[in-house]
Amino acid sequence: MQDGVLSSKEFSRRLLQWHRCAGRKDLPWQRRNSSAYSVWVSEIMLQQTQVATVIPYFKRFMARFPDVLQLADADMDHVLHHWSGLGYYARARNLHRAAQIIRDDHGGLFPQLFEQVLSLPGVGRSTAGAVLSLAFGQRYPILDGNVKRVLTRFFAVTGWPGETSVQQRLWTIADELTPSRNAGLFNQAMMDLGAAVCTRRQPACANCPLSDHCRAHVEGSVADYPETRARKRLPLKAVRMLLLRKREMVLLERRPPTGVWGGLWSFPECGMNADPVEHCATRLGLKVAALHNLPRRRHTFTHFNLDIHPLELEIENSAESVMDGIGRVWYNTAKPDRLGLAAPVARLIDEFRALPKGDCE
Repeated sequence: MQDGVLSSKEFSRRLLQWHRCAGRKDLPWQRRNSSAYSVWVSEIMLQQTQVATVIPYFKRFMARFPDVLQLADADMDHVLHHWSGLGYYARARNLHRAAQIIRDDHGGLFPQLFEQVLSLPGVGRSTAGAVLSLAFGQRYPILDGNVKRVLTRFFAVTGWPGETSVQQRLWTIADELTPSRNAGLFNQAMMDLGAAVCTRRQPACANCPLSDHCRAHVEGSVADYPETRARKRLPLKAVRMLLLRKREMVLLERRPPTGVWGGLWSFPECGMNADPVEHCATRLGLKVAALHNLPRRRHTFTHFNLDIHPLELEIENSAESVMDGIGRVWYNTAKPDRLGLAAPVARLIDEFRALPKGDCE
């Protein structure tokens, strides 16, 4: 390779030797009988999420949806329920839709052609390469966050990896390094090296099999790679969430299929400048008897911060009218249904359980 001191063959040999001794081999999706389905589910969950966070979700998800057909046939609410708290809910919606495509177009068998895998909703080049190499031993490079970090440091690649030109260079390097044999093991070793040794902060360079030829390590500039994107101040949005209570029940609405918390269930909302009493009367047909402000809390998304202002409302007239709308349900907090709830909503429901309950009808 033009940029590196080590040949691709020697790079691979060192990395695989290290992996035999120090690599991760006990992750739940690495079991001997792991299928392409389980590898695919894990790769989707691992997008922008740490392994330690993913493991318990993966175990619960696989216990409920053990194969692609059971996932494809499942109700979307049940899928979102098992994803609740993991974030980036478009991943769950895409996973469900992709399972249906595999069921309908591929006879329930995970496709093994790169273009077919790449065409599945929610699957990009790196995810497709990971599944095909890890599950089927096919030679495809990957470029997840851990791999980007290893490559930018080893080759001293400047620029933010999200830039098109930088990403193209990293893909070229990854492709040159990936061996013809043991591509899946090589890709796993690259991910493991980034996760366990070439970490974002305080990397353990003394334990790295490549450190003596790593340009960033040799030059004492490990902390400079990978370069970060210029940080922008996140805009702030605010919303008032209405906790309409009927003894142990609260009113929930299904959110639109796309956008923030798409397809999940949340509390009705009204603008910060709107009158919640009038809002409940005109939109839901409810007369509010009492109002109680709950503490504000902030939820951070990738592109903005959201300040949530919860407002508990007791109602004095019948709540049957709210059921005339589509996508609303009275959620029994004492005997909760399996609905997909965003993490802030689930926490608010937990707080609601602790509030004193009276006869609110």
